[in-house]
Amino acid sequence: MMGKGIFTIKDYKVWLPIIFVLFQIFMGFPTLLFAKGECPQNRKTPTAPKEFLSMKNPLSANTKIIEAGEKLFQKQAIPITCKTCHGTKGNGKGDPDFESTPPARDFTCAKTMKSLPDGQLFWIIRNGSPGTSMFGYSGLSDNEIWQLIHYIRQFAKK
Repeated sequence: MMGKGIFTIKDYKVWLPIIFVLFQIFMGFPTLLFAKGECPQNRKTPTAPKEFLSMKNPLSANTKIIEAGEKLFQKQAIPITCKTCHGTKGNGKGDPDFESTPPARDFTCAKTMKSLPDGQLFWIIRNGSPGTSMFGYSGLSDNEIWQLIHYIRQFAKK
């Protein structure tokens, strides 16, 4: 004769749905971390002045420049790094404690990134974006901003 198990049928009826939900959360967690955001994002970002819109990135998109942009984005930009809001993958999924309305820009969306001129990105990085959490990085040099723009554009190519 077999001994009595730890759980009764009644216990399984209670715990099975809980275990199922926990399993779904656990399995969905990586998706939440690495999922892309809305593409294209619906934005009403003010257009940069004409003198900025016509600007083209004067730096070559070579490895050295892109790596310099990566350092700024991931580690060095002050007062906070770009990754804090835009995420390490550039998908707009930054620090979970960061809240923004509208959400941070998703740089992985090629459709959005193709429509943004270099000068528009330069202007936003330098001055911020009114009506969003994006503040200006006036302490960055022009070259550093151009390095960032080359790095940011890399996210849409992956």
